[in-house]
Amino acid sequence: MDRTMVLRSLTWSDEGLGYVYIELPKFNKQESELENDLDRWLFVLKNMSRLKKIPVYLHKTIFEKVFDIATYSRLNKEERMAYDVSLKRKWDLHSIKETAFNDGKIEGKREGADEKSRIIARELLKKGLSIDLIAETTGLSKEEIDQLTVSEE
Repeated sequence: MDRTMVLRSLTWSDEGLGYVYIELPKFNKQESELENDLDRWLFVLKNMSRLKKIPVYLHKTIFEKVFDIATYSRLNKEERMAYDVSLKRKWDLHSIKETAFNDGKIEGKREGADEKSRIIARELLKKGLSIDLIAETTGLSKEEIDQLTVSEE
């Protein structure tokens, strides 16, 4: 069967739009005859209701998504509700982990910056600079710098 029997193109030149009409009943290729993605799409659209699982030759992300949607649409009301609850829990857990990870990164950066300020303050103390100047330079409080001098001794 040639492609023109399945696809008919109709264009309106005044609007620059083109429409393609697909006549799925005229698409009669078997799985072994599929040559390109258009053939695969037409095959999937025509045969989705009878396919129980995704065939090997359709293992591409887009076709897997189509099969996921089809599988979901076949669920009854109770199964769909259970699936939705399960999916929501998964998303919630992912969101909690992502938030915790991001909070940990922020806290780690803050702790790293504080530690760097303490290291710089210790070096400036060794060089004999005043606590006021060190506090102004590092952003540490005078009390924090005093604690550094106590811990050095």
